[in-house]
Amino acid sequence: MSNHLKMELSNSIIALHNQGWSKRRIARELGIDRQTVRKHLRTAAKSALQSHPNGFSPESIPQNHPLSTPGPGGSAEQNHPLSTAGDSGASPGLQPPSPVSGRPSKCDLHAVFIRAKFEQGLTAQRIYQDLVAEAHFQGSYQAVKRFVQKLKAHSPAPVQRIEVQPGEEVQVDFGAGATLRQPDGQKRRTHVLRMVLSYSRKGFTQAVLRQDAESFIRGLENGFRAFGGVTKTLNLDNLKAAVLRADWYDPQLHPKLESFCRHYGTALLPCLPRRPEHKGKTEANVKYVKSNALQGRTFASLAEENAFLLEWEASVADQRIHGTTRQQVAALFQEEKKALLPLPADLFPCFSEAQRTVHRDSYVEVAKAWYDVPPEYIGRTVWVRWDTRLVRVFNSRWEQIQMHARLEPGRFTKAKGLGGGAGSLELILAHGLKRAGELGQPCADWAQGLVEHKGPIAIRSLMGLVGLSQQHSYKAINQACACALSHGAWRLSDIRQLLTQAQPAVQTHFGFASQHPLIRNLAEYGVFIQNPNHE
Repeated sequence: MSNHLKMELSNSIIALHNQGWSKRRIARELGIDRQTVRKHLRTAAKSALQSHPNGFSPESIPQNHPLSTPGPGGSAEQNHPLSTAGDSGASPGLQPPSPVSGRPSKCDLHAVFIRAKFEQGLTAQRIYQDLVAEAHFQGSYQAVKRFVQKLKAHSPAPVQRIEVQPGEEVQVDFGAGATLRQPDGQKRRTHVLRMVLSYSRKGFTQAVLRQDAESFIRGLENGFRAFGGVTKTLNLDNLKAAVLRADWYDPQLHPKLESFCRHYGTALLPCLPRRPEHKGKTEANVKYVKSNALQGRTFASLAEENAFLLEWEASVADQRIHGTTRQQVAALFQEEKKALLPLPADLFPCFSEAQRTVHRDSYVEVAKAWYDVPPEYIGRTVWVRWDTRLVRVFNSRWEQIQMHARLEPGRFTKAKGLGGGAGSLELILAHGLKRAGELGQPCADWAQGLVEHKGPIAIRSLMGLVGLSQQHSYKAINQACACALSHGAWRLSDIRQLLTQAQPAVQTHFGFASQHPLIRNLAEYGVFIQNPNHE
Protein backbone atom coordinates (compact mmCIF):
# COMPACT_ATOMS: atom_id res chain seq x y z
CA MET A 1 0.00 0.00 0.00
CA SER A 2 2.91 2.38 0.73
CA ASN A 3 4.19 1.94 -2.85
CA HIS A 4 0.74 2.79 -4.16
CA LEU A 5 0.57 5.88 -1.99
CA LYS A 6 4.05 6.99 -3.09
CA MET A 7 3.10 6.60 -6.74
CA GLU A 8 -0.15 8.51 -6.21
CA LEU A 9 1.79 11.31 -4.50
CA SER A 10 4.30 11.48 -7.33
CA ASN A 11 1.56 11.53 -9.98
CA SER A 12 -0.29 14.26 -8.08
CA ILE A 13 2.84 16.45 -7.86
CA ILE A 14 3.65 16.01 -11.57
CA ALA A 15 0.04 16.61 -12.64
CA LEU A 16 -0.22 19.82 -10.63
CA HIS A 17 3.19 20.94 -11.90
CA ASN A 18 2.04 20.39 -15.49
CA GLN A 19 -0.99 22.59 -14.75
CA GLY A 20 1.37 25.45 -13.91
CA TRP A 21 1.29 25.25 -10.14
CA SER A 22 4.32 26.46 -8.24
CA LYS A 23 6.28 24.16 -5.95
CA ARG A 24 5.21 26.24 -2.93
CA ARG A 25 1.53 25.90 -3.82
CA ILE A 26 1.83 22.16 -4.51
CA ALA A 27 3.52 21.62 -1.16
CA ARG A 28 0.87 23.65 0.66
CA GLU A 29 -2.07 21.85 -0.96
CA LEU A 30 -0.67 18.34 -0.51
CA GLY A 31 0.62 19.02 2.99
CA ILE A 32 4.25 18.09 2.21
CA ASP A 33 7.62 19.80 2.20
CA ARG A 34 8.85 21.72 -0.88
CA GLN A 35 11.97 19.56 -0.89
CA THR A 36 9.71 16.55 -1.41
CA VAL A 37 8.10 18.28 -4.38
CA ARG A 38 11.53 19.04 -5.91
CA LYS A 39 12.65 15.44 -5.27
CA HIS A 40 9.73 13.93 -7.15
CA LEU A 41 10.09 16.38 -10.04
CA ARG A 42 13.84 15.62 -10.33
CA THR A 43 13.13 11.89 -10.27
CA ALA A 44 10.61 12.26 -13.05
CA ALA A 45 13.05 14.36 -15.08
CA LYS A 46 15.83 11.77 -14.69
CA SER A 47 13.44 9.05 -15.80
CA ALA A 48 12.63 11.01 -18.91
CA LEU A 49 16.36 11.62 -19.68
CA GLN A 50 17.16 7.94 -19.30
CA SER A 51 14.37 7.07 -21.66
CA HIS A 52 15.69 9.62 -24.22
CA PRO A 53 19.51 9.94 -23.87
CA ASN A 54 19.64 12.28 -26.88
CA GLY A 55 17.62 14.85 -25.00
CA PHE A 56 13.89 15.44 -24.88
CA SER A 57 11.27 18.05 -25.30
CA PRO A 58 7.63 18.04 -24.24
CA GLU A 59 6.78 16.64 -27.66
CA SER A 60 9.27 13.78 -27.32
CA ILE A 61 7.99 12.57 -23.93
CA PRO A 62 5.98 9.37 -24.31
CA GLN A 63 2.26 9.87 -24.05
CA ASN A 64 1.95 7.57 -21.06
CA HIS A 65 4.82 9.24 -19.14
CA PRO A 66 3.88 11.17 -15.98
CA LEU A 67 5.44 14.38 -17.39
CA SER A 68 3.58 14.16 -20.67
CA THR A 69 0.97 16.76 -21.50
CA PRO A 70 -2.12 15.99 -23.54
CA GLY A 71 -1.69 16.82 -27.15
CA PRO A 72 -4.45 17.56 -29.62
CA GLY A 73 -5.46 13.92 -29.79
CA GLY A 74 -4.44 12.98 -26.24
CA SER A 75 -6.62 12.54 -23.20
CA ALA A 76 -6.30 14.64 -20.06
CA GLU A 77 -7.48 11.61 -18.07
CA GLN A 78 -4.16 9.87 -18.69
CA ASN A 79 -2.28 12.70 -16.92
CA HIS A 80 -4.67 12.86 -13.98
CA PRO A 81 -3.39 11.37 -10.72
CA LEU A 82 -6.52 9.17 -10.54
CA SER A 83 -5.84 7.54 -13.89
CA THR A 84 -6.06 3.73 -13.74
CA ALA A 85 -4.48 3.03 -17.10
CA GLY A 86 -2.43 -0.14 -16.81
CA ASP A 87 -3.58 -0.81 -13.23
CA SER A 88 -4.46 -4.48 -13.22
CA GLY A 89 -6.08 -4.24 -9.79
CA ALA A 90 -8.81 -1.85 -10.87
CA SER A 91 -12.22 -3.03 -12.00
CA PRO A 92 -12.60 -2.91 -15.81
CA GLY A 93 -16.04 -1.32 -15.54
CA LEU A 94 -15.06 1.30 -12.96
CA GLN A 95 -13.76 4.56 -14.37
CA PRO A 96 -12.19 7.28 -12.19
CA PRO A 97 -13.75 10.71 -11.84
CA SER A 98 -12.99 13.08 -14.67
CA PRO A 99 -10.28 15.66 -13.96
CA VAL A 100 -11.46 19.07 -12.90
CA SER A 101 -9.61 22.32 -12.81
CA GLY A 102 -8.99 24.20 -9.59
CA ARG A 103 -8.12 23.02 -6.15
CA PRO A 104 -7.27 19.28 -6.00
CA SER A 105 -8.96 16.99 -3.51
CA LYS A 106 -7.05 15.45 -0.63
CA CYS A 107 -8.67 12.19 -1.68
CA ASP A 108 -6.43 12.13 -4.78
CA LEU A 109 -3.58 10.73 -2.66
CA HIS A 110 -5.81 7.85 -1.53
CA ALA A 111 -7.63 7.12 -4.77
CA VAL A 112 -6.55 3.47 -4.93
CA PHE A 113 -7.51 2.93 -1.29
CA ILE A 114 -10.93 4.56 -1.75
CA ARG A 115 -11.60 2.71 -4.98
CA ALA A 116 -10.81 -0.65 -3.38
CA LYS A 117 -13.16 0.06 -0.49
CA PHE A 118 -15.85 1.28 -2.87
CA GLU A 119 -15.67 -1.93 -4.89
CA GLN A 120 -16.27 -3.86 -1.65
CA GLY A 121 -19.63 -2.10 -1.37
CA LEU A 122 -18.71 0.10 1.61
CA THR A 123 -20.48 3.40 2.21
CA ALA A 124 -18.78 6.78 2.08
CA GLN A 125 -19.01 7.04 5.88
CA ARG A 126 -17.29 3.68 6.34
CA ILE A 127 -14.61 4.55 3.78
CA TYR A 128 -13.90 7.81 5.59
CA GLN A 129 -13.57 5.99 8.91
CA ASP A 130 -11.14 3.48 7.40
CA LEU A 131 -9.13 6.29 5.80
CA VAL A 132 -8.70 8.04 9.14
CA ALA A 133 -7.82 4.82 10.97
CA GLU A 134 -5.56 3.17 8.39
CA ALA A 135 -4.14 5.96 6.25
CA HIS A 136 -4.19 8.89 8.74
CA PHE A 137 -6.43 10.87 6.39
CA GLN A 138 -6.53 14.60 7.20
CA GLY A 139 -9.39 15.59 4.90
CA SER A 140 -13.10 15.93 5.67
CA TYR A 141 -15.91 13.45 5.31
CA GLN A 142 -17.58 15.67 2.72
CA ALA A 143 -14.51 15.35 0.47
CA VAL A 144 -14.70 11.56 0.67
CA LYS A 145 -18.43 11.70 0.04
CA ARG A 146 -17.97 13.79 -3.12
CA PHE A 147 -15.23 11.46 -4.34
CA VAL A 148 -17.43 8.37 -3.82
CA GLN A 149 -20.35 10.06 -5.60
CA LYS A 150 -18.13 10.58 -8.64
CA LEU A 151 -17.19 6.90 -8.55
CA LYS A 152 -20.88 5.96 -8.39
CA ALA A 153 -21.62 8.15 -11.38
CA HIS A 154 -19.04 6.22 -13.40
CA SER A 155 -20.12 2.83 -12.01
CA PRO A 156 -23.94 2.52 -12.00
CA ALA A 157 -25.38 -0.45 -10.14
CA PRO A 158 -26.61 -3.24 -12.43
CA VAL A 159 -30.35 -3.93 -12.62
CA GLN A 160 -31.54 -7.49 -13.02
CA ARG A 161 -34.16 -8.36 -15.58
CA ILE A 162 -37.25 -10.11 -14.19
CA GLU A 163 -39.83 -11.91 -16.30
CA VAL A 164 -42.64 -14.01 -14.83
CA GLN A 165 -44.92 -16.79 -15.99
CA PRO A 166 -48.55 -16.20 -17.07
CA GLY A 167 -50.88 -15.30 -14.22
CA GLU A 168 -48.14 -14.91 -11.63
CA GLU A 169 -47.97 -11.13 -11.10
CA VAL A 170 -49.78 -7.86 -11.60
CA GLN A 171 -47.93 -4.59 -10.92
CA VAL A 172 -49.81 -1.60 -9.55
CA ASP A 173 -48.97 2.09 -9.25
CA PHE A 174 -50.57 5.52 -9.03
CA GLY A 175 -49.90 8.39 -11.42
CA ALA A 176 -51.16 11.88 -12.19
CA GLY A 177 -54.46 11.92 -14.07
CA ALA A 178 -56.30 14.48 -16.17
CA THR A 179 -57.93 17.70 -14.97
CA LEU A 180 -61.66 17.90 -14.26
CA ARG A 181 -63.61 21.00 -15.22
CA GLN A 182 -66.10 21.45 -12.40
CA PRO A 183 -69.45 23.28 -12.91
CA ASP A 184 -68.29 26.24 -10.79
CA GLY A 185 -65.31 26.77 -13.07
CA GLN A 186 -62.79 25.29 -10.65
CA LYS A 187 -60.30 22.67 -11.81
CA ARG A 188 -59.50 19.50 -9.93
CA ARG A 189 -56.60 17.15 -10.54
CA THR A 190 -57.29 13.40 -10.59
CA HIS A 191 -55.10 10.34 -10.02
CA VAL A 192 -54.96 7.20 -12.14
CA LEU A 193 -54.50 3.71 -10.76
CA ARG A 194 -52.64 1.59 -13.32
CA MET A 195 -52.59 -2.22 -13.19
CA VAL A 196 -50.39 -4.17 -15.62
CA LEU A 197 -50.17 -7.94 -16.00
CA SER A 198 -46.44 -8.63 -16.01
CA TYR A 199 -46.55 -11.40 -18.62
CA SER A 200 -48.82 -9.99 -21.35
CA ARG A 201 -48.60 -6.27 -20.43
CA LYS A 202 -52.40 -6.09 -20.49
CA GLY A 203 -53.40 -3.00 -18.52
CA PHE A 204 -56.31 -1.49 -16.65
CA THR A 205 -56.61 2.16 -15.66
CA GLN A 206 -59.09 3.85 -13.34
CA ALA A 207 -59.22 7.52 -12.43
CA VAL A 208 -59.84 8.37 -8.75
CA LEU A 209 -59.99 11.55 -6.69
CA ARG A 210 -58.07 10.28 -3.65
CA GLN A 211 -55.26 7.83 -3.03
CA ASP A 212 -56.86 6.34 0.07
CA ALA A 213 -57.38 2.70 0.98
CA GLU A 214 -61.01 2.61 -0.16
CA SER A 215 -60.25 4.02 -3.63
CA PHE A 216 -57.24 1.73 -3.94
CA ILE A 217 -59.18 -1.43 -3.08
CA ARG A 218 -62.10 -0.57 -5.36
CA GLY A 219 -59.66 0.08 -8.19
CA LEU A 220 -57.97 -3.29 -7.64
CA GLU A 221 -61.32 -5.05 -7.58
CA ASN A 222 -62.45 -3.38 -10.80
CA GLY A 223 -59.13 -4.31 -12.40
CA PHE A 224 -59.44 -8.01 -11.51
CA ARG A 225 -63.02 -7.99 -12.77
CA ALA A 226 -61.87 -6.42 -16.03
CA PHE A 227 -59.14 -9.06 -16.44
CA GLY A 228 -61.63 -11.82 -15.72
CA GLY A 229 -59.36 -13.42 -13.12
CA VAL A 230 -56.84 -12.89 -10.33
CA THR A 231 -53.05 -13.13 -10.36
CA LYS A 232 -51.14 -15.10 -7.75
CA THR A 233 -49.22 -12.04 -6.49
CA LEU A 234 -49.75 -8.30 -6.31
CA ASN A 235 -46.63 -6.13 -6.72
CA LEU A 236 -46.81 -2.51 -5.60
CA ASP A 237 -44.72 0.11 -3.87
CA ASN A 238 -45.07 1.18 -0.23
CA LEU A 239 -47.91 3.66 -0.59
CA LYS A 240 -49.75 4.51 2.63
CA ALA A 241 -53.04 3.08 1.38
CA ALA A 242 -51.44 -0.38 1.34
CA VAL A 243 -48.39 -0.54 3.64
CA LEU A 244 -48.35 0.84 7.19
CA ARG A 245 -44.68 0.04 7.82
CA ALA A 246 -42.26 -0.83 5.03
CA ASP A 247 -40.09 -3.89 5.60
CA TRP A 248 -38.77 -6.14 2.84
CA TYR A 249 -38.93 -9.27 5.04
CA ASP A 250 -41.95 -8.54 7.25
CA PRO A 251 -44.01 -5.52 6.09
CA GLN A 252 -46.95 -4.31 8.15
CA LEU A 253 -49.82 -4.21 5.67
CA HIS A 254 -53.09 -2.32 5.85
CA PRO A 255 -55.59 -4.70 7.55
CA LYS A 256 -58.33 -3.90 5.07
CA LEU A 257 -56.06 -4.65 2.12
CA GLU A 258 -55.03 -7.93 3.78
CA SER A 259 -58.71 -8.88 4.01
CA PHE A 260 -59.14 -7.97 0.35
CA CYS A 261 -56.22 -10.20 -0.67
CA ARG A 262 -57.63 -13.12 1.33
CA HIS A 263 -61.01 -12.59 -0.29
CA TYR A 264 -59.51 -12.72 -3.81
CA GLY A 265 -56.87 -15.37 -3.07
CA THR A 266 -53.84 -13.27 -4.01
CA ALA A 267 -50.64 -12.41 -2.10
CA LEU A 268 -49.40 -8.86 -1.58
CA LEU A 269 -45.63 -8.44 -2.14
CA PRO A 270 -44.48 -4.81 -1.69
CA CYS A 271 -41.18 -3.89 -3.29
CA LEU A 272 -38.28 -2.13 -1.60
CA PRO A 273 -38.68 1.60 -0.90
CA ARG A 274 -37.16 3.86 -3.56
CA ARG A 275 -36.73 0.95 -5.97
CA PRO A 276 -38.93 1.79 -8.98
CA GLU A 277 -37.09 -0.82 -11.06
CA HIS A 278 -38.80 -3.53 -8.98
CA LYS A 279 -42.06 -2.65 -10.73
CA GLY A 280 -40.68 -1.25 -13.94
CA LYS A 281 -43.50 -2.58 -16.11
CA THR A 282 -46.15 -0.46 -14.45
CA GLU A 283 -43.78 2.50 -14.06
CA ALA A 284 -43.39 2.58 -17.85
CA ASN A 285 -47.13 2.04 -18.33
CA VAL A 286 -48.07 4.99 -16.12
CA LYS A 287 -45.91 7.20 -18.34
CA TYR A 288 -47.57 5.63 -21.39
CA VAL A 289 -51.06 6.46 -20.09
CA LYS A 290 -50.09 10.03 -19.26
CA SER A 291 -48.41 10.73 -22.59
CA ASN A 292 -50.65 8.77 -24.96
CA ALA A 293 -54.10 8.89 -23.37
CA LEU A 294 -54.38 11.89 -21.06
CA GLN A 295 -51.86 14.47 -22.26
CA GLY A 296 -53.68 17.70 -23.14
CA ARG A 297 -57.16 16.36 -22.27
CA THR A 298 -59.67 17.59 -19.71
CA PHE A 299 -62.96 16.03 -18.65
CA ALA A 300 -66.21 17.24 -17.15
CA SER A 301 -66.47 14.43 -14.60
CA LEU A 302 -64.68 11.41 -13.20
CA ALA A 303 -67.13 9.10 -14.97
CA GLU A 304 -66.31 10.72 -18.31
CA GLU A 305 -62.58 10.23 -17.76
CA ASN A 306 -63.01 6.57 -16.82
CA ALA A 307 -65.24 5.93 -19.84
CA PHE A 308 -62.56 7.42 -22.11
CA LEU A 309 -59.82 5.32 -20.47
CA LEU A 310 -61.86 2.15 -20.94
CA GLU A 311 -62.32 2.88 -24.65
CA TRP A 312 -58.68 3.89 -25.09
CA GLU A 313 -57.51 0.66 -23.43
CA ALA A 314 -59.46 -1.50 -25.86
CA SER A 315 -58.83 0.47 -29.06
CA VAL A 316 -55.25 1.67 -28.56
CA ALA A 317 -53.31 0.03 -25.70
CA ASP A 318 -54.51 -3.53 -26.36
CA GLN A 319 -53.89 -3.30 -30.11
CA ARG A 320 -50.26 -2.15 -29.96
CA ILE A 321 -47.25 -4.38 -30.55
CA HIS A 322 -45.32 -4.21 -27.29
CA GLY A 323 -41.69 -3.20 -27.62
CA THR A 324 -40.39 -5.94 -25.31
CA THR A 325 -42.59 -8.95 -26.06
CA ARG A 326 -42.85 -8.08 -29.79
CA GLN A 327 -46.41 -9.36 -29.72
CA GLN A 328 -49.82 -7.76 -29.69
CA VAL A 329 -50.98 -7.11 -26.13
CA ALA A 330 -54.53 -8.38 -26.71
CA ALA A 331 -53.31 -11.62 -28.31
CA LEU A 332 -50.80 -12.35 -25.55
CA PHE A 333 -53.44 -11.57 -22.92
CA GLN A 334 -55.66 -14.34 -24.27
CA GLU A 335 -52.85 -16.75 -23.49
CA GLU A 336 -52.31 -15.37 -19.98
CA LYS A 337 -56.02 -15.21 -19.16
CA LYS A 338 -56.15 -19.02 -19.02
CA ALA A 339 -53.64 -18.99 -16.13
CA LEU A 340 -55.49 -16.46 -13.97
CA LEU A 341 -57.15 -17.62 -10.76
CA PRO A 342 -60.97 -17.61 -10.74
CA LEU A 343 -62.82 -14.64 -9.34
CA PRO A 344 -64.69 -15.06 -6.02
CA ALA A 345 -68.44 -15.46 -6.15
CA ASP A 346 -69.18 -12.10 -4.50
CA LEU A 347 -67.60 -8.67 -4.28
CA PHE A 348 -65.40 -7.63 -1.41
CA PRO A 349 -67.65 -6.26 1.38
CA CYS A 350 -67.79 -2.50 1.38
CA PHE A 351 -66.86 -1.28 4.84
CA SER A 352 -64.86 1.44 6.52
CA GLU A 353 -62.07 0.80 8.96
CA ALA A 354 -60.00 2.86 11.39
CA GLN A 355 -58.24 2.79 14.75
CA ARG A 356 -59.89 4.21 17.85
CA THR A 357 -58.80 4.86 21.44
CA VAL A 358 -61.25 3.60 24.08
CA HIS A 359 -62.47 6.46 26.31
CA ARG A 360 -62.74 6.35 30.09
CA ASP A 361 -66.46 5.57 29.83
CA SER A 362 -65.61 2.44 27.75
CA TYR A 363 -66.96 3.94 24.54
CA VAL A 364 -65.47 4.50 21.07
CA GLU A 365 -66.82 6.95 18.52
CA VAL A 366 -67.75 5.77 15.03
CA ALA A 367 -69.44 8.08 12.52
CA LYS A 368 -70.62 10.38 15.35
CA ALA A 369 -72.24 7.54 17.29
CA TRP A 370 -70.88 5.84 20.41
CA TYR A 371 -70.38 2.12 21.01
CA ASP A 372 -69.37 0.42 24.25
CA VAL A 373 -66.26 -1.77 24.53
CA PRO A 374 -65.28 -4.14 27.39
CA PRO A 375 -63.85 -2.00 30.22
CA GLU A 376 -60.47 -3.79 30.22
CA TYR A 377 -59.67 -1.94 26.97
CA ILE A 378 -60.01 1.55 28.46
CA GLY A 379 -57.13 3.72 27.24
CA ARG A 380 -56.01 1.15 24.65
CA THR A 381 -56.15 1.31 20.86
CA VAL A 382 -58.59 -0.94 19.00
CA TRP A 383 -59.57 -1.45 15.36
CA VAL A 384 -63.15 -0.64 14.36
CA ARG A 385 -64.74 -1.91 11.14
CA TRP A 386 -68.21 -0.71 10.16
CA ASP A 387 -70.71 -0.77 7.30
CA THR A 388 -74.34 0.28 6.96
CA ARG A 389 -75.58 -2.45 9.34
CA LEU A 390 -72.90 -3.47 11.84
CA VAL A 391 -70.04 -2.05 13.87
CA ARG A 392 -67.40 -4.57 14.91
CA VAL A 393 -64.53 -3.92 17.31
CA PHE A 394 -61.23 -5.86 17.20
CA ASN A 395 -58.19 -5.90 19.47
CA SER A 396 -54.60 -5.57 18.26
CA ARG A 397 -54.52 -9.31 17.39
CA TRP A 398 -57.61 -8.85 15.21
CA GLU A 399 -59.83 -10.83 17.55
CA GLN A 400 -63.39 -9.55 17.62
CA ILE A 401 -64.23 -8.25 21.10
CA GLN A 402 -67.57 -6.54 20.46
CA MET A 403 -70.30 -6.21 17.84
CA HIS A 404 -73.15 -3.68 17.68
CA ALA A 405 -75.96 -2.72 15.36
CA ARG A 406 -75.25 0.55 13.57
CA LEU A 407 -76.70 3.56 15.43
CA GLU A 408 -77.76 6.97 14.23
CA PRO A 409 -75.39 9.87 14.95
CA GLY A 410 -75.53 11.04 18.56
CA ARG A 411 -76.74 7.71 19.95
CA PHE A 412 -75.09 5.51 22.58
CA THR A 413 -75.21 1.78 23.18
CA LYS A 414 -76.16 0.73 26.73
CA ALA A 415 -76.66 4.34 27.79
CA LYS A 416 -78.25 4.80 31.24
CA GLY A 417 -81.42 6.83 31.75
CA LEU A 418 -82.86 8.69 34.74
CA GLY A 419 -81.97 6.97 37.99
CA GLY A 420 -79.49 4.69 36.30
CA GLY A 421 -82.16 2.77 34.38
CA ALA A 422 -82.40 2.06 30.70
CA GLY A 423 -84.70 4.06 28.46
CA SER A 424 -87.15 6.87 29.08
CA LEU A 425 -88.74 7.84 32.41
CA GLU A 426 -91.98 6.04 31.54
CA LEU A 427 -90.09 2.86 30.67
CA ILE A 428 -88.09 3.02 33.90
CA LEU A 429 -91.31 3.43 35.97
CA ALA A 430 -92.99 0.58 34.12
CA HIS A 431 -89.96 -1.61 34.76
CA GLY A 432 -90.04 -0.77 38.49
CA LEU A 433 -93.75 -1.63 38.74
CA LYS A 434 -93.12 -4.92 36.96
CA ARG A 435 -90.31 -5.87 39.35
CA ALA A 436 -92.52 -4.97 42.37
CA GLY A 437 -95.38 -7.04 40.98
CA GLU A 438 -93.09 -10.07 40.79
CA LEU A 439 -92.88 -10.01 44.62
CA GLY A 440 -96.63 -10.47 45.06
CA GLN A 441 -100.01 -8.79 44.60
CA PRO A 442 -99.91 -6.66 47.82
CA CYS A 443 -96.51 -5.34 46.72
CA ALA A 444 -97.88 -4.58 43.23
CA ASP A 445 -100.89 -2.66 44.69
CA TRP A 446 -98.71 -0.66 47.07
CA ALA A 447 -96.24 0.16 44.27
CA GLN A 448 -99.04 1.33 41.98
CA GLY A 449 -100.46 3.57 44.69
CA LEU A 450 -96.96 4.89 45.40
CA VAL A 451 -96.53 5.99 41.77
CA GLU A 452 -99.98 7.61 41.73
CA HIS A 453 -99.24 9.60 44.88
CA LYS A 454 -95.58 10.59 44.25
CA GLY A 455 -95.09 10.46 40.50
CA PRO A 456 -91.54 10.24 39.08
CA ILE A 457 -89.84 10.44 42.47
CA ALA A 458 -91.27 7.02 43.25
CA ILE A 459 -88.54 5.48 41.07
CA ARG A 460 -86.03 5.19 43.88
CA SER A 461 -88.63 3.88 46.39
CA LEU A 462 -89.52 1.13 43.91
CA MET A 463 -85.85 0.24 43.61
CA GLY A 464 -85.60 0.09 47.41
CA LEU A 465 -88.70 -2.09 47.66
CA VAL A 466 -87.25 -4.64 45.25
CA GLY A 467 -83.95 -4.51 47.16
CA LEU A 468 -85.70 -5.56 50.42
CA SER A 469 -86.11 -9.04 48.93
CA GLN A 470 -82.41 -9.66 49.63
CA GLN A 471 -82.99 -9.38 53.42
CA HIS A 472 -86.63 -10.41 53.95
CA SER A 473 -88.93 -13.09 52.67
CA TYR A 474 -91.57 -12.38 50.04
CA LYS A 475 -94.29 -13.21 52.63
CA ALA A 476 -93.04 -10.66 55.12
CA ILE A 477 -92.71 -7.97 52.46
CA ASN A 478 -96.24 -8.61 51.17
CA GLN A 479 -97.65 -8.47 54.73
CA ALA A 480 -95.88 -5.15 55.32
CA CYS A 481 -97.15 -3.74 52.00
CA ALA A 482 -100.72 -4.84 52.76
CA CYS A 483 -100.56 -3.17 56.18
CA ALA A 484 -99.09 0.03 54.71
CA LEU A 485 -101.71 0.04 51.96
CA SER A 486 -104.58 -0.24 54.53
CA HIS A 487 -103.17 2.72 56.49
CA GLY A 488 -102.30 4.84 53.41
CA ALA A 489 -98.61 4.86 54.21
CA TRP A 490 -96.57 5.73 51.08
CA ARG A 491 -93.02 5.87 52.38
CA LEU A 492 -90.46 3.10 52.03
CA SER A 493 -89.40 3.75 55.64
CA ASP A 494 -92.91 2.67 56.73
CA ILE A 495 -92.41 -0.68 54.99
CA ARG A 496 -89.02 -1.11 56.67
CA GLN A 497 -90.51 -0.31 60.12
CA LEU A 498 -93.34 -2.79 59.62
CA LEU A 499 -90.83 -5.47 58.63
CA THR A 500 -88.82 -4.80 61.80
CA GLN A 501 -91.93 -5.08 64.04
CA ALA A 502 -92.99 -8.29 62.40
CA GLN A 503 -89.74 -10.05 63.35
CA PRO A 504 -90.01 -12.32 66.53
CA ALA A 505 -88.16 -11.22 69.68
CA VAL A 506 -84.67 -12.61 69.89
CA GLN A 507 -83.44 -13.66 73.39
CA THR A 508 -80.17 -11.91 74.08
CA HIS A 509 -79.78 -12.59 77.93
CA PHE A 510 -79.88 -15.91 79.75
CA GLY A 511 -80.53 -16.44 83.58
CA PHE A 512 -78.63 -19.09 85.53
CA ALA A 513 -80.29 -21.15 88.35
CA SER A 514 -78.29 -21.35 91.59
CA GLN A 515 -80.41 -24.17 93.22
CA HIS A 516 -81.28 -27.43 91.54
CA PRO A 517 -81.41 -31.12 92.60
CA LEU A 518 -78.72 -31.94 90.13
CA ILE A 519 -76.40 -29.26 91.41
CA ARG A 520 -74.20 -30.31 94.36
CA ASN A 521 -73.16 -28.10 97.18
CA LEU A 522 -69.74 -26.54 96.72
CA ALA A 523 -68.66 -27.73 100.20
CA GLU A 524 -68.91 -31.29 98.98
CA TYR A 525 -66.38 -30.56 96.24
CA GLY A 526 -63.97 -29.22 98.92
CA VAL A 527 -64.15 -32.47 100.94
CA PHE A 528 -63.51 -34.44 97.77
CA ILE A 529 -60.39 -32.43 96.99
CA GLN A 530 -58.98 -32.81 100.55
CA ASN A 531 -59.52 -36.62 100.56
CA PRO A 532 -58.58 -37.85 97.11
CA ASN A 533 -58.87 -41.52 98.25
CA HIS A 534 -62.49 -40.99 99.31
CA GLU A 535 -64.87 -43.21 97.48
